[in-house]
Amino acid sequence: MSFPGELFELTALAADVPDGLDLVVALTGFSDAGGAAGQFNDYSRGAFESEPVAVFDNDLLLDYRARRPIIYFDQDHLTEYSPPKLQLSLAYDDLRHPFLLLTGYEPDFLWERFVRDVIGLIDHFRVARTTWVHAIPMPVPHTRPIGVTVSGTREELIESMSVWRPHTQVPSNVLHLLEYRLTERGAGVAGFALLIPHYLADTEFPTAAIAAIDSISAATGLILPTDELREEGREFVSRIDEQVGGNEELKRLVGTLEERYDTYMEGSALKSPLMDSDGTLPSADDIAAELEKFLAGRKGPDDGRRPGSDE
Repeated sequence: MSFPGELFELTALAADVPDGLDLVVALTGFSDAGGAAGQFNDYSRGAFESEPVAVFDNDLLLDYRARRPIIYFDQDHLTEYSPPKLQLSLAYDDLRHPFLLLTGYEPDFLWERFVRDVIGLIDHFRVARTTWVHAIPMPVPHTRPIGVTVSGTREELIESMSVWRPHTQVPSNVLHLLEYRLTERGAGVAGFALLIPHYLADTEFPTAAIAAIDSISAATGLILPTDELREEGREFVSRIDEQVGGNEELKRLVGTLEERYDTYMEGSALKSPLMDSDGTLPSADDIAAELEKFLAGRKGPDDGRRPGSDE
């Protein structure tokens, strides 16, 4: 078939994709607090079976100078070139239920054409519904469950899961545009914005990846493995609790975030779990400074980018 943007190539497997599958999307890009999408991308490659059905063209969509690919140097020669990948795959959950999975980097260019092509693929494979996840930093405590803001056309998910429903303007990413276009068509789509403790936004927070998977499972019914991530998450939180427990100032600041979070979740008049009644943000930035040494150990080289990620 012909697609409007011609930004990708179909693989031979595309002919075998069943109609009516769920589409799950997680792209790294402008905002990936806690490394939620990046970790999900990395974890999905090893945690469940998948094969590409459509591969997008890096030369059209990627700013190589902003996100330089990795090349390996072995003493006196180059051995491997590893460009990032943006691709649609046919994947299977733990019960061997198939679904479509779009992972990789957020395109730097040609957003409208990219969205038209993704919608073309949605139509071609007769996708039943689309679910996407991203993560944003918020002044919330790591000692409480990660909340989500749900958008889209899935009213049952919005009513049951969305803990914060702001009226605000935000910088968009390409999946906002995809959701907007799908909503215009009346298609089934749900976007999950994970609300990640802002003092953990620049590290790989395993609980963020777990929250992404749990949100996807709630929207699709897919059974995705999380045992390894949950063990990593328990260890990570235990180490942070140890850091906080040994510092009275940190305990006070985390306690302040906990009080505001709990008050909001109890149904108070507060408009947001992030603000006091006078509309001011809680001043918890010192948490990030106090934990900087610890968090630095969780970052990858070069500006905190994770080894093997698409960023």
